Amino acid sequence: MENYHKYLHISPQEEAWDFYVTTAGYNKTNKNDQYPDKKRHPQDHSFSWNKGRILDGYYIVFITSGQGIFESAETAPKIINEGSCFILFPGIWHRYKPDPKFGWEEYWVGFKGPYPEKIMNRFFSAGHPFVDTGFNKELLSAFVQLLKTISESQIGYQQIVSGITLQILGILNTTSIHEKLNSDPESVWVSKVMFKLQTALDRQVHMETLIAEFPVSYSKFRSSFKRLVGKSPNQYHLYLRLKKSAELLTNTTLTISEIAYQTGFESLYYFSRLFKKKYGVSPKQYRL
Repeated sequence: MENYHKYLHISPQEEAWDFYVTTAGYNKTNKNDQYPDKKRHPQDHSFSWNKGRILDGYYIVFITSGQGIFESAETAPKIINEGSCFILFPGIWHRYKPDPKFGWEEYWVGFKGPYPEKIMNRFFSAGHPFVDTGFNKELLSAFVQLLKTISESQIGYQQIVSGITLQILGILNTTSIHEKLNSDPESVWVSKVMFKLQTALDRQVHMETLIAEFPVSYSKFRSSFKRLVGKSPNQYHLYLRLKKSAELLTNTTLTISEIAYQTGFESLYYFSRLFKKKYGVSPKQYRL
């Protein structure tokens, strides 16, 4: 996914909704990159590690890979790992950054309004702004849909993205209450790989390399994955890529060759053959 962000113009109509999104985005910071990139953000959102900053709205930051550190006026410095969120509160000084040895990938959404203020005051705390979500596919999908809706900017989209942001808050609250971190190592490994495969729909993945980070052989992991998911890791990744290609055929004007490329198929012939095997028709027929 390419880096993307947008700061939304808020009209009286959006304010009247009582829950409105002010900004959202995705950013990948590679190892040793400067952070934050001050050229990408307005002055009131820019900050340095030495000075930190204070914002006037609520923000959710979801770290999907990498590692870094967070500190605020209400919390001691804390290591932030992949598969976790932290929440920024209005009027609270804070600072955060990725570890230059790892970099990180982050999604974020900022929002304001009387309605979210009630939710945040009742269910979340500036003294404990961390939510260890794990590799939550529902949360990732919500952020992806949020950015897609904003980028398309169709009439009334501001109210739709407010609803998606409310869904994100619901996921975080549920996770906080029930602490849905599975203690079974196999389930944790499988969930992590499923999450990583969902973020790698534009390329093929070498499964043995991906799974090398876990203390288990590839054959044993493959067996566990198939038992829990119903498909092997490669079959699951192919399923996700073909599903994405079907969405692109329906919702975009990209050529079939471009769609094949964006979903990690180097050969148009190979893509068409696999697509027809799954959906029963060729990509061209599917689009009609």
